[in-house]
Amino acid sequence: MDNVLILGFKADIESVGKTLDLIDSIKKDDEIIQLLNADSIASKNHVIHGINQAVLAFERGENLAKDLSVEIALRCSAQRQISKAFKILGLKEGPIDICAVLINCKDYMSELSSIFPLDDGVFVPNEKHLMEIYKISDAEVQNLSIEEIIIDRITKLTVDY
Repeated sequence: MDNVLILGFKADIESVGKTLDLIDSIKKDDEIIQLLNADSIASKNHVIHGINQAVLAFERGENLAKDLSVEIALRCSAQRQISKAFKILGLKEGPIDICAVLINCKDYMSELSSIFPLDDGVFVPNEKHLMEIYKISDAEVQNLSIEEIIIDRITKLTVDY
């Protein structure tokens, strides 16, 4: 997919609703700005794979959500249910690390960095936390990295069991 930018930010969110309204006010209709809880992200590759799988799901007519930004959250969380996806990757009030996914956007880095401080350090994974969230066993990480396990689970969302 062309024109994708993944950025990390530090934030202290007073109101999730007001923050999302602010983000919606700066983007145009054909643009996507999806904010994800970076604490539940293993790497930028994790997010890139989730984005690619979301786009492919729409192309194949196998999308689980009506909106591409929600489908990205579903795929990145390796979940089929929107409520579970946002429990894992949704914003919360208070201090939070944010992964911002920008698709088909003009350069909003300056606008976003005026709202939140830019910090790609949010992509350094907390492996114990990720193992807990994604229910990854010690046995699994003996064979694959946490990033590989999560990416595998994202890919398996498209497989019919």
